[in-house]
Amino acid sequence: MVKETELYAPIRAYLAGQGYDVKSEVGAADVVAVRGDEEPVIVELKTRFSLALFHQAIARLALADLVYIAVPRGTGKPFLKSLKENTRLCRRLGIGLLTVRLKDGFVEAHCDPGPYAPRISKPKRQRLLREFSRRVGDPNEGGAARVKLVTAYRQDALRCAAYLSEHGPTKGANVKKATGVDRATTLMRDDHYGWFEKVEKGIYALTPKGAEGLVQFETPKDAAPD
Repeated sequence: MVKETELYAPIRAYLAGQGYDVKSEVGAADVVAVRGDEEPVIVELKTRFSLALFHQAIARLALADLVYIAVPRGTGKPFLKSLKENTRLCRRLGIGLLTVRLKDGFVEAHCDPGPYAPRISKPKRQRLLREFSRRVGDPNEGGAARVKLVTAYRQDALRCAAYLSEHGPTKGANVKKATGVDRATTLMRDDHYGWFEKVEKGIYALTPKGAEGLVQFETPKDAAPD
């Protein structure tokens, strides 16, 4: 099991290489580094990312502006995903993030302390608002498991499925006209949920899985087009 003390020597060497005088366990801080008359640097050490680590780092901001957290460098996709998410969090909090590769002591800085103003992603915001405007009613419960969310796309699929359930195999253009789902033909052709099957050119039918979907999601009464 990795110990926090295993991180200290690489971190100390990393900071000393930049001209800092480094000492450990100074007051409440795990590591304190000073270089001349400059602002001190504080580093909090932990064997993994945790809420407690971020709490400690935020508390250290009362002592210095330059606060880092340091964790061992992991491997695999789960760690890389965690690293990306926690780097983003560190930027939002104004703290720095270091990782230590224990096999050779290599230290990497993923972000440095300082103010951060996130940029709004206009495409992502547009997708969010488009989904909001296209969704009929409020069919989901906040905090529900994402696998069962009723999106605007799923609502369109439910309209098409409900029509096919009642009328049998139908031409895509007719489904579009009857349901008001402009993308009916494309939706049934792409068949992301396994609810539809093409029985003839341009004609689609409901699959057993589609019938189950109608029961599972129960097409909302207010989902019918005006």
